[in-house]
Amino acid sequence: MSHHVIDVRSDTVSLPTAEMRQAMFVADVGDDVYGEDVTVNALEEKAAKLLGKEAGLFVPSGTMGNLLACMVHCHRRGSEAIVGDLSHVYLYEQGGAAQLAGIQLATLPNKTDGTFCLEALRRKVRLEDDHEPITSLVIVENTHNICGGKVISLEWLDKLAALINGDKQMRPYGQRIALHMDGARIFNAAVALQVPVARIARDFDSVNFCLSKGLSAPVGSVLVGSKTFIRQARRLRKALGGGMRQAGIIAAAGIVALDTIVPILHKDHERTRRIAEAIHNAKSPNVTVDLATVQTNILLIRLPNPQYSASKFAERCATVKPEELAAGLCKELGIVLKVSARDWEFARIVLYHQISDADVELAIKKFNYVIREIDGQLAG
Repeated sequence: MSHHVIDVRSDTVSLPTAEMRQAMFVADVGDDVYGEDVTVNALEEKAAKLLGKEAGLFVPSGTMGNLLACMVHCHRRGSEAIVGDLSHVYLYEQGGAAQLAGIQLATLPNKTDGTFCLEALRRKVRLEDDHEPITSLVIVENTHNICGGKVISLEWLDKLAALINGDKQMRPYGQRIALHMDGARIFNAAVALQVPVARIARDFDSVNFCLSKGLSAPVGSVLVGSKTFIRQARRLRKALGGGMRQAGIIAAAGIVALDTIVPILHKDHERTRRIAEAIHNAKSPNVTVDLATVQTNILLIRLPNPQYSASKFAERCATVKPEELAAGLCKELGIVLKVSARDWEFARIVLYHQISDADVELAIKKFNYVIREIDGQLAG
């Protein structure tokens, strides 16, 4: 049986475009460990300029970029970084800050909008006590993945920066606490806020963003900050095994991503909204979305009935039953809809530019069919 597969588990499954592949094929390359790969240098300079920073560093992954930021900012032994309890750094990077860098992560509860209480942050900061670790870093995620692709407001970012920079009591041992942004999808945030990405990054000492998620490049992230910060991060990248040689072959795709994919990110947001509205309009008590919170390319689909788990929902969406073909959902094809679910109370979908308008219509048909089936089962 033929199937039409729509994979919205994550924007990490996006594929490089034909233009990216061509740029990779013809890229000028050199040894990046020596700083001689002109294409890598061009990507780093372009990224730094876009985000309003002095320098950039091309790294294999966002996880490495975040870890390097932790290591540079928390260089003193006994350092601590404060993060949200739903942040990617805390949940999904294998505790690398502790495992590899000896940095303690302290958490604050994330609110539903991806922020955390700034008064709680003030109380969380360790002052000059020989019994305690040294608070050296605060990390913000933007957009916030597990909170549903939420965009952190400029107002909250400004208040955070004012607290860190203006309150003298927030300087343990006389040292200013650094600010790092895990901006894996920061360009989605900029599109949603309709501001230059440099405005979002303005008050942060370092920012890491991914090229291989919604920007569709095959691999890589870029870490940006001051020249001094990047020099230290470059040295530590070598220790982590991230020193690459003729890396311009993959950096070339990143340049194309910034030039050609960033300008069309709004379409991913619009298509995500269409799916959210369709699920909302189904008026199911068992499969729900909160339209008011849909901001970017990530959609959380709630499964409030404990009799039907998110994992079961994901498995059902990826399954084609004979009666679906009889119903003519997709002519003679079955629709395999891949969504993400772990031990969550929700399933997650993430769109990217290769999910077309036609794919969205088919996804809506599949969701509606599955929702009716679930409602029928649970009503009985």
